[in-house]
Amino acid sequence: MTKYLLDTNILLRASDRTSPCYDLAVNSVASLIAQGDECLITAQVLIEFWVVATRPIEVNGLGWSVEQTEKKINQLISQFTLIEETEAILAQWLELVTRYQIKGKRTHDARLMAVAIANQISHVLTFNPKDFTKIKKLTIVHPDEVEPTRLE
Repeated sequence: MTKYLLDTNILLRASDRTSPCYDLAVNSVASLIAQGDECLITAQVLIEFWVVATRPIEVNGLGWSVEQTEKKINQLISQFTLIEETEAILAQWLELVTRYQIKGKRTHDARLMAVAIANQISHVLTFNPKDFTKIKKLTIVHPDEVEPTRLE
């Protein structure tokens, strides 16, 4: 069984039926689960989800209400394993941003990498693989790379 940390963009696209990537997001996660892999989330991903879901459509958000967003967050928590935040994440993050000279917005993705490493998660599923620094401890996977599972 392979463990996959789901990036925020996966959850957002899988929650927005109007997204051109909706089917790919939903099917890639469903395929991983059908193959016996585990899909996990972390508090940071849920916080980022909230930011985009409640932001107005005019500024690249989903325009959802607080109630709608809360309901979806609770659904995600019941659907996927929520990783516990530990002190090890901060130490791992600081090591990554220092070693790889990560600056600016990419710092958020470095923290997701730190969460994965600190929790022995080997893969991150994301629509933005280029946002993640390449390191030996992690495999960054685009949904296009997930082998579809045929339903019988």
